[in-house]
Amino acid sequence: MALDNPAFSRNEAFSKQGAVAAAQNVSAAELQDIYDRPATLNDNEVMTYDDALQKSAISFGVLLVGAAIGWFTAVTMPWLWIGAAIVGFVLGLVNAFKREPSPALILTYAGVQGVFVGAISQWYELQFGGGIVGQAVIATLVVVGVTLALFASGKIRASKKATKIFLIAMVGYLVFSLVNVGLMLFGATDDPWGLRGAEIFGIPWGIIIGVLVVIMAAYSLVLDFDFIQQGVRNRAPKKYSWTGAFGVMVTVIWLYLEILRILAIAQSSD
Repeated sequence: MALDNPAFSRNEAFSKQGAVAAAQNVSAAELQDIYDRPATLNDNEVMTYDDALQKSAISFGVLLVGAAIGWFTAVTMPWLWIGAAIVGFVLGLVNAFKREPSPALILTYAGVQGVFVGAISQWYELQFGGGIVGQAVIATLVVVGVTLALFASGKIRASKKATKIFLIAMVGYLVFSLVNVGLMLFGATDDPWGLRGAEIFGIPWGIIIGVLVVIMAAYSLVLDFDFIQQGVRNRAPKKYSWTGAFGVMVTVIWLYLEILRILAIAQSSD
């Protein structure tokens, strides 16, 4: 998720200091290589918004293909999506910490993660019905669309203060999630949602926390868009469009799964 998302923050191409920051972290051999290159990149060699959008569309296309496979094999081949969840997690870390983007690895991540997302969506649909998956998809598209529109219009921007708050909230949420999983694994709670199922004023904690997490995910998208904007302004090499696509894809998947869980908890409490 995007605060200091390694896919972006470990890359000088996406920093506000641009080439200055890059020049401070290169070896003698890399400096010689830079010296031997042409003075500037041609327009068709640098990252653009259109290129980032194109790479994102390709990535999400592969994700949807994987999701279709996961959806139709969730019941008959449960081992497939369980394995996909593990492999997707590993590939996510590999892509996040690679300095140089690898289109093959990013698309592989998209396909594998798609299998997991499709299968878990099928499980939610079987358990809760009512078109819960369709509702989650629509809600996700609305959040992404509104966030992108507000960012493009300049009405929302990433700020240092908001990003610090985001970091604190992310750490708190991760700690809560780990504690909740631990309590469920060791039988400390018999609620299928763990602490998320506990109610305050008749409202499950999972819904309250879920709404806050959706807001966090929306801000994470703002950070993703901001990093891409910096890459375009810095005239980063075209290959980094793949990094931008990967960052957005990770955040959108997170957002979708959180919305899906909110809807499921809401139905469980009826």
